[in-house]
Amino acid sequence: MIWLVPLVVLIPLAGAAFALAVPGHRRLQQGITLVSLSLVLVLGGALMWLADTSGTLVMEVGGWAAPFGIALVVDRVAALMVTVSAVVLLAVFLFSLGQGLADGDEDTPVSIYYPTYLVLGAGVFNAFIAGDLFNLYVGFEILLVASYVLITLGGTAPRIRAGVTYVIVSLVSSVLFLSAIGLIYGATGTVNMAQLTVRIAELPSEVQLLLNLALLIAFGIKAAVFPLSFWLPDSYPTAPAPVTAVFAGLLTKVGVYAIIRTQTQLFPVSSVDSLLLVIAGLTLLIGILGAVAQLDIKRLLSFTLISHIGYMIFGIAMANAAGFAATIYYIAHHIIVQTTLFLAVGLLERQGGTTSLAELRGMLRASPVIAVLFFIPMLNLGGIPPFSGFIGKVGLFTAAADLATPGTYWLIGIGALVSLLTLYALARAWVLAFWRTRRRPAADPAQPATGAVPSTEALRLREREEAMLERLQDAPDARPTQEQKEIPRLMVGATAGMVAVSIALTVFAGPLYGYATRAGENLADSGRLVELVLGDTPGELPGGSGDTRLEGAGS
Repeated sequence: MIWLVPLVVLIPLAGAAFALAVPGHRRLQQGITLVSLSLVLVLGGALMWLADTSGTLVMEVGGWAAPFGIALVVDRVAALMVTVSAVVLLAVFLFSLGQGLADGDEDTPVSIYYPTYLVLGAGVFNAFIAGDLFNLYVGFEILLVASYVLITLGGTAPRIRAGVTYVIVSLVSSVLFLSAIGLIYGATGTVNMAQLTVRIAELPSEVQLLLNLALLIAFGIKAAVFPLSFWLPDSYPTAPAPVTAVFAGLLTKVGVYAIIRTQTQLFPVSSVDSLLLVIAGLTLLIGILGAVAQLDIKRLLSFTLISHIGYMIFGIAMANAAGFAATIYYIAHHIIVQTTLFLAVGLLERQGGTTSLAELRGMLRASPVIAVLFFIPMLNLGGIPPFSGFIGKVGLFTAAADLATPGTYWLIGIGALVSLLTLYALARAWVLAFWRTRRRPAADPAQPATGAVPSTEALRLREREEAMLERLQDAPDARPTQEQKEIPRLMVGATAGMVAVSIALTVFAGPLYGYATRAGENLADSGRLVELVLGDTPGELPGGSGDTRLEGAGS
């Protein structure tokens, strides 16, 4: 079944080529995109089952044995990331399809949207299965080139400005990554991750530290960890709702995934673990403090996205199987829940004409369905039991308590505080947007909402509300309230489907966390992949014809 491995990249690339070849046939492009993403989702599920039951799958492209050839590696972590990403890409595609049907695609060049969307998916999948650093770099560049196009769709001034910032930051990150690859190749003579495990360990500790920091800075920009996350809140919220959702759900997690791979495979014994704990704590705190101060819901969610990257870095910094397992589960949870929240906000924006909490009110009565679709993932992200967010945080805190170091105890306290502040920020947004009643006519401003509340009390409550809103920061490019737009059933259905998937992460938390635990144990054993890719004598260059291999079922 090794031949399934490259299909997760080839199928979306072929779909993009076919879609680009028929620019005037929108329905055909949509059908090609739907079929391509559905096939990858099925493949991802099959690869999860194979990786869990039969072991890690390794394919050497063109029959060239590693380290001379390109190795594609699918273990439990990669297979899970492919599957979760396919779920998100498919749901967001359906959401955008409903939006296009309602709006007529007048502001979006759909002839390139669908091919670009598939190219983005191919880049994400390629990054997940890359077995060498240069192929990982290629995956990053594929998805980044596609993201440049998607983030500027429509050509409005705010989107162009955000796109310029995004492009510059991404190019700097890419240059740093490529420079790090050059340093690593110059020091070791290879970019194959399995062989690097052996050769980096033979380098002086100062050189190892330099190479480790070089990769961390490059990936830290992509993952939006503090202090390299300054670009994200001004970039993601300006894009169309479907693009914002897929960016928030997936792109930063590719950076986190790269950190996991390099820290576990290239630097299994790293001197920067303490530094990662500090970065995790600062990312958690700075991100959530930014979220608490936001008046715009999209920017609020962008800051919570930054904050919760800190939980993932926390798990990586513990550098043990339990920490890796909790991180893997939390990444899958966060991809689904964060995407769901952005989709729900997309519905809210169409219903209310804005994402500013100063203008949104009375949405519970206007659209109770949207209120529920936002409320459930809100509780999940806030870590309310028994949702998957709670389970993931408990896994992280338990692993940290087992280490019993001052740094991990501090992170447990910070993580618990951030969870409460996340719930506070999101609950406040929900109350202001959904629970708050609509304003009375200007001619009678003191009229209470109900006859039971005196007019003086109503005025006092309004003054407190206005004082609170004045303390919050609005988006720099805040637009005036737009007209209400029709919300197609397909958009609601796609969002409801993602809510159902997020609930499934809780219902099937036992099997999924067990899967993540086995994946974490694999990551903690860096020598396993070395033996699988390079053979039984990893210190020597392998010979042979480059046959594909499958790890034994007992691994």
